[in-house]
Amino acid sequence: MIYFDNSATTMIHPEVVEAMLPYLKEEFGNPSGKYYRAAENARKAVENAREQVAKLLGCQTDEVVFTSGTSESNNMVLKGMIDPLQRMDAHFVTTKTEHPSILETAKYLQSRGCNVTFLEVDRFGRVRLEQLKDVLDQKPTLVSVIWGNNEIGSLNPIREIANLCESMGVPFHTDATQVVGKLQVNMEVDRIRFLSCSAHKIHGPKGIGACVIRKNELGIRTKLTPLIHGGGQEGDYRSGTLSVHNIVGFGKAAEIALKDLVKTSNHLRQLEEVLVDRLKSLFPGVVHFNSDTKDKVPGIVNVRFSGVNNELLLKKLADRVAMSTGSACSSGKPSHVLESIGLQLDQIRQSVRISLSRYNTLDEVEAFLAILQGG
Repeated sequence: MIYFDNSATTMIHPEVVEAMLPYLKEEFGNPSGKYYRAAENARKAVENAREQVAKLLGCQTDEVVFTSGTSESNNMVLKGMIDPLQRMDAHFVTTKTEHPSILETAKYLQSRGCNVTFLEVDRFGRVRLEQLKDVLDQKPTLVSVIWGNNEIGSLNPIREIANLCESMGVPFHTDATQVVGKLQVNMEVDRIRFLSCSAHKIHGPKGIGACVIRKNELGIRTKLTPLIHGGGQEGDYRSGTLSVHNIVGFGKAAEIALKDLVKTSNHLRQLEEVLVDRLKSLFPGVVHFNSDTKDKVPGIVNVRFSGVNNELLLKKLADRVAMSTGSACSSGKPSHVLESIGLQLDQIRQSVRISLSRYNTLDEVEAFLAILQGG
C-alpha cells in the first residue's frame, strides 16, 4: 500500500523500536521508585528522553511535561488555565481552524461560562493579525493558535503572534503537532509560553506526547490545575505512572527528527513539488488545490477533484492508497477547516488530504498518479 496519510500517524522508525524494547522487557522499573537499580535506570531513561525532546523543541529540559499526546496537552493547558478560575471575566481566544481537541475544549469552557472568541481566518486558514490585535486589547486569559494546520498545511506567523501576546502580557499556546520534526522549532526564540505535540507524528510511538510549559524570567513555570491528580509525577502537572518505554521512544524519535530535520524538510518539499506539478499536468481543470503554495508545512497537500466524491474515491483506492478527507479526529464530518476558508459543501466533499513522510518516495508518487489515471 502507498501510505499518504502521515498527518494522521506515521510509521514508527526502526531505531525507535530498538530503543524501546529493553524497557518493555528487562528494564521494567517504575521511575518514581527509589534507590534500587531498576527504578534508577527507568528514571535516567526518562530524563534522557526529556532532554532529547527539549533539544528538538528549543526549550529547557525541565519545561517538558510528558502526556499521552497532543489532545491531552491541549486540554491540559486550556482547562488548567481557564476552568479553575471560575470567573465571569475568563476569556479564551482561538481560531475556527483548530484541531478538534482545541475546538471541543473551547466549547466545553464556553458551557462553563467562559467568554470564547473564535477568530476568523483568511483563504488559507491563517489568523488575521489585525483582528487578533483588537482582541488582545481586551487582555484575554489565554490565546491558542495552531502553528501548522493539520488539514491544509498553512503556517500561522507564530513568532509574530507570540510576540504580540507577550507584549500584552497574555499567555500564548500553540498546537505544533504538524510542525515538529518538519520545521525548526525554538520556543525560547519564538517566545511561546505553551506548546503541544505528539510522538506518533514524528515516527515515534502512539500514546505519548508533550506539553511544554516555559518558565518566566524568574525561572518559574505557569501554575496549571492538573487534569489528573495523584502522586505528583511530572512536577505535579500530570500524575500517573510514567510510560517509560513510550517516553524512551519519543526521545529517540525526537533525536532522529532533529538530526535529520533539514534532510526531511527538503525531501518533503521535493515530493510535494513533483506531486503538485504532475497533478496539474495530468488533470487540468479537474484538480484544484485548497492548500497554499508558500508558508506551509512541507508534505501536506489538500486537493479537490471536481465532480469526484471524496469518500467514494477513498473507498475505491483503499486497497492501494491510504489518504483521508481531513483530521482523523473528526472522521465522518465535513471538514470545519475547509468550511472556514470559504469552501461550499459540494467542494468539501470533493477534497482529500495527501500527507507525506520521510519514508515516501518519488516512485510512490508516480505509482499513485498512475492509479488515479487508471481509475
